[in-house]
Amino acid sequence: MSEEGKMRRFNTTGPCVADKHYMVDISGKLKQIMELIDDGCYFTINRARQYGKTTTLRMIQRTLPSEYTCIRLSFEGVGDTMFGSSASFCQRFLLHVSKFLESRDKKFANHWLDESVTDFDLLSFHLDKLCKGRKIVLLIDEVDRTSNNKVFLNFIGMLRNKYLVREDEESHTFHSVILAGVHDIKNIKLKMINEGSYEASATENKLYNSPWNIAADFEVDMSFSPEEIATILSQYEADHSTGMDIPAISDEIHRYTDGYPFLVSRICKRIDEKLGRDWTPGGVRSAAAVMLVEQNTLFVDMFKNLENNKELYNFIYGILIKGDNSDFVIDNPVVEIGAMFGFLKNASGKATVSNKIFEIRMANYFISKESGSNADKQVKGVKQHDVVKGGRFDMELCLRKFASHYAELFNERDCEFLESHGRLLFLSYLKPLINGQGFYHIESQFTDFRRMDVVVDFGRDQFIIELKLWRGKSKHEEAYEQLLGYMSSKNADTGYLLTFDFRKPTNKAPRAEWVDFGARRIFDVVV
Repeated sequence: MSEEGKMRRFNTTGPCVADKHYMVDISGKLKQIMELIDDGCYFTINRARQYGKTTTLRMIQRTLPSEYTCIRLSFEGVGDTMFGSSASFCQRFLLHVSKFLESRDKKFANHWLDESVTDFDLLSFHLDKLCKGRKIVLLIDEVDRTSNNKVFLNFIGMLRNKYLVREDEESHTFHSVILAGVHDIKNIKLKMINEGSYEASATENKLYNSPWNIAADFEVDMSFSPEEIATILSQYEADHSTGMDIPAISDEIHRYTDGYPFLVSRICKRIDEKLGRDWTPGGVRSAAAVMLVEQNTLFVDMFKNLENNKELYNFIYGILIKGDNSDFVIDNPVVEIGAMFGFLKNASGKATVSNKIFEIRMANYFISKESGSNADKQVKGVKQHDVVKGGRFDMELCLRKFASHYAELFNERDCEFLESHGRLLFLSYLKPLINGQGFYHIESQFTDFRRMDVVVDFGRDQFIIELKLWRGKSKHEEAYEQLLGYMSSKNADTGYLLTFDFRKPTNKAPRAEWVDFGARRIFDVVV
């Protein structure tokens, strides 16, 4: 309950405010950040869009003890004029600082204004006077929204130079500087060099992050753990007494979001406002299903970034659709930018999509595009009512119909197409049959050229399907063991194995049959 006695709500637009919104307890993260500030560190919080950066900066401001003077600015929406020249930047910077401080310390706010400060040398001298005897913490949000990054880079270059000599008696500067945005400073400068808007010297091309090479490593995990998600559910439960199983629900939310802050809040908001407060694992899945078809700025930004970076598009397409087993090497520019956008994560040394919701949205996106370009090579003729009876999905019948239509449509001349599109063909076939009532996701951490695990959620049922390429009888026996192991991890008694066999027809042994393994069963389909 808020201080005014009104119920709080889940927020997915703009920063969160404690007395208005349900908020995850990030005190552990703030403690780590305060250690950096106390040590006088300069650092960058670069995380993906809608990852809680602005909320974190607000919380830092509120957490700072009285010994610090906090200045919190944002470069979002400041207009082009500020970055038109060094003179305009210096004057606008001082004006924004003064306005921020005006309600907190009017006398000190007035000291910042000085019309004679028209370049960065003069700004440096001005800061010597302003910072002397004070511990000032400067927070700047949306640093990558600037229209002329070169002016901004000159500014942080000045801050770097002052940092390097801050132990000198005559030099004074900010105690700590925190920059927040999607891009880190290195990527801002690389982007400028690639676009031709910044002419770098030979030295700068080698040391492309030189304006901020004083920055401390920021290793605080900004995603929410299941335990942290439980704190926001506990706040809600204290207000509404739903009787939810908080550990189970927080685990299920984390399973779909991997703790991505916006996605966590979005699922909670959907359950609270649109799904009758169904605080069960099924309710979480229903909320995730809604998110897979809704349009919002996060997904618009995602697909824009994929379309604008074909190397990244092809890399993630390879993981999700072709079964590429790619290493997570942060020195690889494609991996680096994928991680920066929040699309990729490191899973035991392998590059995987960062969460299931992103995974499903991206896979659907790839499939819709590829299905259109390969419309003449689609398994068609099966409708949802053919495989859905009484609200239950008949996966056995679905696979039998796929195998039947597949055999009619393709022959050995299509092998080259099928080698690269077989999985895509099945997913294109499956998608319209479950749309509206269910969804699938690809377990990308288990994906490679020989194996792909697909989990289908339809209503309250869940189906585990393993897609494989035929690599001989012994490998097929291994596929049983792999699938049984995965079924065990999911507490499932039934699994489905779909194998694409590209041998000549005379050597093939097509089949669709149940195979029993004690109390567990696998429906084995070879096409």
